[in-house]
Amino acid sequence: MKTPVSSMAFMLVASFIGSFGAVFLKSGADRLNRRDLWTIVLNWHLAAGIFLFVASSIFFLMGIKHGELSVLYPMVSLGYLWTLVWSRIVFGEPFTRTKFIGIGLILLGVTFLGLANR
Repeated sequence: MKTPVSSMAFMLVASFIGSFGAVFLKSGADRLNRRDLWTIVLNWHLAAGIFLFVASSIFFLMGIKHGELSVLYPMVSLGYLWTLVWSRIVFGEPFTRTKFIGIGLILLGVTFLGLANR
């Protein structure tokens, strides 16, 4: 069974949206007050993060429906790449050599798995 390009595209979209979800969850977590339950309930950053993770899951389901899980699931790890970029932009987190090496290895692995589909 070959994995269609459309399934791969759905996985890319899922990883992209999921990375935004992680940023919103972090942003919401930074605003939490341990003693006040309402900071959780009324925290729109947390709500947005949860919404984005649900949306990401929908694209994930659409992607795995017609493709090989062994090819598609590793594509979710591309979310680490997006999250690295958003973390730098939103939170000012530094790019480091170690992070770039890790992302490079992830991209290499995803590439090899994609080539195995051919």
